[in-house]
Amino acid sequence: MKIGKAGSIMLLAFLILFLFIPLPDPLFDVPYATTLKSDDGTLLSAAIADDQQWRFPVSDSIPAKLESALLLFEDEYFYYHPGVNPVSLFRAARQNFNAGKTVSGGSTLTMQTVRMALGNQPRTYTQKLLEMAIALKMELFHKKSSILKQYVDHAPYGGNIVGVSAASYRFFGRPPDQLSWAEAATLAILPNNPASIFPGKNQAAFLKKRDHLLDKIHNRGLIDKDELFLAKQEPLPQNIKPIPNKAYHLLYRAMGEGLKGKDIKSTLDARLQMAADKLVNEHSKSLSFNQIHNAAAIVLDIRSGNTLAYVGNSNASGTHGQHVDIITSRRSPGSLLKPFLYAAALDENLIAPRELLPDVPVFYKGFAPKNFDKEYRGAVPADDALISSLNVPFVHLLIEYGYEKFHQKLKQLGFNAFDQPASHYGLSMILGGAETTLWELTSVYAGMARSLDNYKERPIGKVYSAQDYHYNHYLKADDVDDVSLTADGFLRAPSIRFTFDAMQKLNRPDEESGWQQFQSSRQIAWKTGTSYGFRDGWAIGLNNDHVIGVWVGNADGEGRPGLTGVSVAAPLLFRLFDLVDGNVDLGEPFGVARDICTESGMLASKQCLSTKLVQLPDYLLKTESCAFHTLLHLDKQGKYQVNNTCYNVSDIVQQPWFVLPPVQAWYYRKFHPNYKKQPPFMPGCLQVDSKTHFELIYPNQFTKVKIPLEQSGEKGFSIFEAAHQNMNAVVYWHLDDQYLGYTEGTHQKGIQADVGLHTITLVDEFGNEISQRFEVIE
Repeated sequence: MKIGKAGSIMLLAFLILFLFIPLPDPLFDVPYATTLKSDDGTLLSAAIADDQQWRFPVSDSIPAKLESALLLFEDEYFYYHPGVNPVSLFRAARQNFNAGKTVSGGSTLTMQTVRMALGNQPRTYTQKLLEMAIALKMELFHKKSSILKQYVDHAPYGGNIVGVSAASYRFFGRPPDQLSWAEAATLAILPNNPASIFPGKNQAAFLKKRDHLLDKIHNRGLIDKDELFLAKQEPLPQNIKPIPNKAYHLLYRAMGEGLKGKDIKSTLDARLQMAADKLVNEHSKSLSFNQIHNAAAIVLDIRSGNTLAYVGNSNASGTHGQHVDIITSRRSPGSLLKPFLYAAALDENLIAPRELLPDVPVFYKGFAPKNFDKEYRGAVPADDALISSLNVPFVHLLIEYGYEKFHQKLKQLGFNAFDQPASHYGLSMILGGAETTLWELTSVYAGMARSLDNYKERPIGKVYSAQDYHYNHYLKADDVDDVSLTADGFLRAPSIRFTFDAMQKLNRPDEESGWQQFQSSRQIAWKTGTSYGFRDGWAIGLNNDHVIGVWVGNADGEGRPGLTGVSVAAPLLFRLFDLVDGNVDLGEPFGVARDICTESGMLASKQCLSTKLVQLPDYLLKTESCAFHTLLHLDKQGKYQVNNTCYNVSDIVQQPWFVLPPVQAWYYRKFHPNYKKQPPFMPGCLQVDSKTHFELIYPNQFTKVKIPLEQSGEKGFSIFEAAHQNMNAVVYWHLDDQYLGYTEGTHQKGIQADVGLHTITLVDEFGNEISQRFEVIE
């Protein structure tokens, strides 16, 4: 058969198009939505594509039901033709001729994919030839399954819905692999004419097409008669369903980290994420009456390091900074760093677990911290100071440990937010003066727990590094690097155990009353924190399996009355722990049993009257023996202290006595009425060390002092204070050798002095003398 001139021209044009027109690369150069899924594939959140289309990232495969329905409706011979089906083209040409207009295009799914990739250009004969040529060429270089997948991922479903994945969620609220036969048939017919047949529109025509396709599915033996009947009873979708929004902040965090337009597979537990999101929002709503509008929570799996729940802020659509991801925002942690200093001080043999720490006024380079209740207890066991979250004892401990060394320790443990030199933070870092994030805090606490677990399970070494456990995955394990375990010893396991043991005790100071209501069905170790100005309320807790961190406050940093960790964050913490399994089991204590002085908490000396056996690791056996018990030399009646200058040596009675330094004793007696003062020296006895009798509370050596101005503009007074062992002693005050007066009982004196260096001198009625240098500044 001869080919006419027109036919020859068309054939030549087709060959030129086939040979010289390149395949689009990529086939679809379009932006995609970003989807975030849980560990089991549940869609948690999604962000629309940049062109405002709900076009989900390309899928891995096509569900069998959808593929069968689509091929039966659009291109039954898809797997048999080379991209162009002559039979379909001839049938379409005949239908169009008989109808007098275009009613069928005869396009295969490959040609439809090409048409979509080229931007759905106007239908002309030239355009049709171009699509046919590219379709044939595509079939040479792409697998059939790949072409079909490209089609279902980019087919239009009406409105701004593109691709079967987005359509499945928008119309049915679930992924394509969970669709019924009726739902698969619905999605198969929609791309054919999405503008005319759309959920809620032209329902009769829509239903007719769907049921006709279901009949074909039945005729091919894919469903039986009963299944066909039930499928036809399923209603058509009537409206568009909302996309889930249960991990908004993690979604946008991942997008900012280079995962925009991707299908993000996270480690989140879908059930836990949704339950945590609900609790956080309920809790935040209950606090809104006090103008507290934001809350955040994170749940970690200790052993894997995986993030199981991530609620970056409450009410993601709110108007009070709810778009801010608090989990990654730098905030003041309040007291949440105290457990790390406690553990580090144990590691350095600086203290024993219950060793007394001073709780007396401290003035250090202009820094004068106070406890939350403005009280001083004189001396307090280190673990009790941690349990009660006392500020002053931990400042004293940080002075002894060294804030530069502590700053380095924190960075080793994983606090990368502390990016300023140690001098920038100073002693204030232990009270929240160094900002960090909930992400880092929970990660490092989880790292400590992993270190302890690894020691218990495999104690072949003495220490395990918390740094190597400092990871906090939110991506699936396949998408992140493995973390190796080494033993660099940033924190020793026994020190961690003592820390967690203290955190198990739920005693809290009086001002944090009401904590008893937080008794949970789960036994946990926990710690709260409150930042300066009541801006941030924190609570972090852990059991054997999970670490949970909670923050409550205002994203803009506004403080509110009553915004403390115990009052606003702890209740949410305990509600979240009711969602997970596990209790605290710290295992058996480490080390060997040693006698500990029950009063000082130090290793018992021969003078200690009361002792207790405590398991201690070898490195804590190197701490000091009790320094608070001493032998007093008394007269026979025990009424006076004596020595060889005033008493017969053979009559002296030696008696062990618990003795605190004068300033500590001054405050200690207020909380411990049974504290026995040292008997006074017998009149006529020569005393050597005056500081065993009285001390200056303020100022410390070389303290810089500001003399305040009164409202009248005149110079006021700076109040100096001393403590004497004898509450009735008289103390005489001198400033630069000028007598100022005396005090009795309470030893406080108002001081006026010019700018410059001065010396304050105190002499008691027994002739004991102390002097202190200080500087008055503007």
